[in-house]
Amino acid sequence: MQLGFVSAILPDLSLEEVVKFAAQERFDCVEVMCWPLGKAERRYAGVTHINVDGFTPDDARRVCDLFDEAGVNISALGYYPNPLTPDPTEAEVYIAHIRKMILAAEMLGVDLVNTFIGRDWTRSVDENWPRFLEVWRPLIQFAKDHGVNIGIENCPMLFTRDEWPGGKNLATAPVIWRRMFTDIPSPNFGLNYDPSHLVWQRMDYCKPLWEFQDRIFHVHAKDARLDQERLDEVGILATPLQYHTPKLPGLGDINWGRFLSVLGDAGYRGPVCIEVEDRIYEGSLASRQAALSQSARYLRQFMSAE
Repeated sequence: MQLGFVSAILPDLSLEEVVKFAAQERFDCVEVMCWPLGKAERRYAGVTHINVDGFTPDDARRVCDLFDEAGVNISALGYYPNPLTPDPTEAEVYIAHIRKMILAAEMLGVDLVNTFIGRDWTRSVDENWPRFLEVWRPLIQFAKDHGVNIGIENCPMLFTRDEWPGGKNLATAPVIWRRMFTDIPSPNFGLNYDPSHLVWQRMDYCKPLWEFQDRIFHVHAKDARLDQERLDEVGILATPLQYHTPKLPGLGDINWGRFLSVLGDAGYRGPVCIEVEDRIYEGSLASRQAALSQSARYLRQFMSAE
């Protein structure tokens, strides 16, 4: 496995500075954020370390040279909007940008784009399904035609009032992943697996690693701490941030030794990228960089040095 981080936590650094930091801290890779230029709509969004609008082969060569000289790889290009939003004009903007990312990934020689499926949060899974197929069948085919895989993160996007009650991402649980991969069986379609989202849903975060071993393209290393006393007060139907807190790896409820052991036993040999969303560490750039360094020290004890 290769240890890396998600560049969204370093919005104040240029791509060159992100890569320099990765090399100094002995990271193997970086998931590079590629949001369109403009104002972020939510926390950890809107970060543009590679601008894929008008991206050219010359741009790709410059980016590749930068990473090659530092001895760091790009694990994936990342962009996490809601392509199934009920506003069709808005959805088309997101879909068009995902296509631009696929073309940029091809030019960069990067085989993975990470994103969300999206969802109309006011409708059920079944009611969303026809539109899921309408949008994602051609997107997955487009990715396949360009030699790129799509990794869907399993975050429910169900944290704020505007995301209630259904959340803004369909791909939340094994029963839905199974249906996704049955209806779109392309080998280019898989998961960016984040175990922390299973913690607060009260699910086994290791069990799916076996069934979906061929569909796990990328892994996010983020932890979560469940507050059972608070959950006893507000109940499982409350917005999840009322009873759980995102934490750095090792500071929450995930047993990382067990998780990485099972992940390896299931055959995974890909990137494990630290995703910092722990607000205790967000007060300054130095603190956020320290969070990445601390997380790396913790996770390396469970990962092979090869």
